[in-house]
Amino acid sequence: MELVQLFNPNKFYLKRTRVTAFIIDETMLQVGSDYTWLWVAIEPVHKQVLGVYISRHRNTLVAESFLRSLIKIYGKHTVYSDGGTWYPEACSYLGLKHLLHTSFERTIEYCKDRTENFDDDYPCKHKIELICRM
Repeated sequence: MELVQLFNPNKFYLKRTRVTAFIIDETMLQVGSDYTWLWVAIEPVHKQVLGVYISRHRNTLVAESFLRSLIKIYGKHTVYSDGGTWYPEACSYLGLKHLLHTSFERTIEYCKDRTENFDDDYPCKHKIELICRM
């Protein structure tokens, strides 16, 4: 008997919270033999995850798409990120203020820590098709 976990995004419920800014970062994950990028956005005051996004690439277009999805839900806010060159360009195109962050790194590291051993806990025996909306 094989145990299968299904991801159903329709089962997620957003709790509306006052958003003061977006802290965003990305990390590479290994899924089977493939590599993907996990993008995370966190609200700095309440430390609530505002959004996650998975992509095959890490560039300005993906950063812009992720930010656009956040704007659609929460409106325009200042974006704090690390030194990734794709963030300032995406923010400029979307009319968002962009600042570099240093004090929020531990919050982002928590998400990275939680995904670090993901493939060890849920090994991928079959090739996974990753579908990204752009």
